[in-house]
Order: sequence, then structure tokens, then C-alpha cells
Amino acid sequence: MNRTAIVTGAGRGIGAAIAQRLSGDGMAVALVDLDGAGARETAAAITGSGGRAIAVAADVTDEQQVADAVTQTAVELGSPTVLVNNAGILRDNLLFKMTLDDWDSVINVHLRGAFLMTRSVQSHMVEAKWGRVVNLSSISALGNRGQANYSAVKAGLQGFTKTLAIELGPFGVTANAIAPGFIATDMTRATAERMGMDFTDFCEAVAKETPVRRVGVPEDIANVASFLVSEGASFVSGQVLYVAGGPTV
Repeated sequence: MNRTAIVTGAGRGIGAAIAQRLSGDGMAVALVDLDGAGARETAAAITGSGGRAIAVAADVTDEQQVADAVTQTAVELGSPTVLVNNAGILRDNLLFKMTLDDWDSVINVHLRGAFLMTRSVQSHMVEAKWGRVVNLSSISALGNRGQANYSAVKAGLQGFTKTLAIELGPFGVTANAIAPGFIATDMTRATAERMGMDFTDFCEAVAKETPVRRVGVPEDIANVASFLVSEGASFVSGQVLYVAGGPTV
């Protein structure tokens, strides 16, 4: 059966890799991103390879834009029954330096965005009596210096995921979370720059502390997302899978 997926924050990095992998799995994909140009570039790469994809420029914190994005997806690609909530931002700072805007911006994009997207898409899943929700958490959910806001939302997404699994399970919908470790992306490159470190040196230092002796790449997360939205994962729900190259505490 042909499925339609929505991936948020799909203009680059992990989101783009997930969108491309789901297309490779045979799904039509709507790439939702505040950065319309990035989403269009990735969508063009997918269609150029023979897939079906559209780019939707939307702010996931805006209720109307979310509703419009889901409607556009349903009209152009078919009823969406797979949702990957990946959109996110960083506003790192120590607690005493963290501004209210630092806090609110991160809370809104990650938590409000995931809530609005899931609430809007769930009706399509319930009607189809089949659905998959994958939320992107992080090992930062366990706590990380300088990330009070980010750690809070990533832990919150785990609770959100488990509740979705309970509420939507009777309708044939599963919900799971992926909690990546260090993944080499533009976002982590920016973190290295803020720390005044060369990105290659930064990655090498992280790799030395990782049991598999390498850092993650976006495709590592895309591979896990591919499984979680598959038919084969129909009995996996309410789980948080840490993808970090080793055990987590």
C-alpha cells in the first residue's frame, strides 16, 4: 500500500535524510520546514530520483500554517498516515544566562510544534486505522550542561510519545521516539563554532568517547525511522530508542 509521510524540519540534516529514506521505502513525502528553500532542494532531489515529494514552507508553531500544511499534503500526495516530528532549534546557554526568549523559542518549536502537527495528522491516521508517529528526542533528555531548555523539551517529547502510544494505539497507530547521540550536522557544527573548536577536531574528540569510535550521521537516524514506520514495527510502540553508538545511562 502506498503511504504518505510528513517530515518536519526536512530541509537539511536528519530531517532531509529521513525524508529521502522514506521515499526510498516507497512513500510519498511532504517536507515541512520553515526554510522553504532547503525543503525544495531536498524535495527536488527526491523527485529527480523518481520519488513523489513536495516542499511545504511552514512554521510548526503556527496552528493555521500546520493545518494548511497537512491539508496541502492530503490534497497533493494523499492522506498522511506517517509523521516524523523532527523540527528543532538550539538556543544553548547556562541557566543564569538563558533568556526567556531562549526558553520559549525552544519549547515552542519542539513541543508545541510536535503537538500541533500530531493533533492535525492524527485524524487521517484514525480514519485509516493505521498510523506511525516518530518523535525526535535526544540523549540530552538525560541532562546536558548549557541545555536546560533543550533537555526539557527532549524529555517532554518522550512523555508525549508514550501518551500518544496509549491514546492512539486502539486505532492502529504506533508512536515511538528516537533519541540520537552526537550526529554530525549543521547544528552540531554550529555548536563547535560557538565553542571555538574546529569541527573535525570536535568530531574526533566525541568519537574517542563513543564505544563504536565514530560519530553518528543523519543516515543512522533515518535507518531507525524507516524501521519504526514500517509494517514490521507494528508491535513496537511507546518506546524511546537511543541511537548513540553505545549504551546510555
